[in-house]
Amino acid sequence: MTTELSGRAAHRAEITQRAAAEMASIGVDDAFIDRLVDTFYGNIRQHADLGPVFEGRLAGRWPEHMVKMKAFWGSVAFKTGAYGGKPVQAHQGVDGMAEHLFLQWLQLFSDTLTAIGASEEAHRWFMASAERIAKSLVLSLFYNPAFDDPRMRGAP
Repeated sequence: MTTELSGRAAHRAEITQRAAAEMASIGVDDAFIDRLVDTFYGNIRQHADLGPVFEGRLAGRWPEHMVKMKAFWGSVAFKTGAYGGKPVQAHQGVDGMAEHLFLQWLQLFSDTLTAIGASEEAHRWFMASAERIAKSLVLSLFYNPAFDDPRMRGAP
């Protein structure tokens, strides 16, 4: 058991070391994550469509959300496992949440990466991650497999 645990720990350390090296090679460090999150959510708050949805959910809780999002994106980039939240549950039942808003979220994320001077490689990496995350959330929040069943189409 001890050998198995130490083997897992070594494997985990190797994963985070590789991730850190990959991120460093594309210009991403903790300061980059902080700047990305701070700038992005500053832009979100000013966005005509996204701002009211986020404000409705996070009013009075923005500082905690920012800490959580920095941990989230740091965990995604550096594979640290530091984020332990439940994103699908966090997004369920949000007033004003709509599938089309995810496209706006992605565009704003891309614009933010450009605005903060992300390298081309970092921009590509973060957008690929953001697109996977958005797709996962859209499927979890809005997809109903029954609609794929031809027998269910047109049913009340």
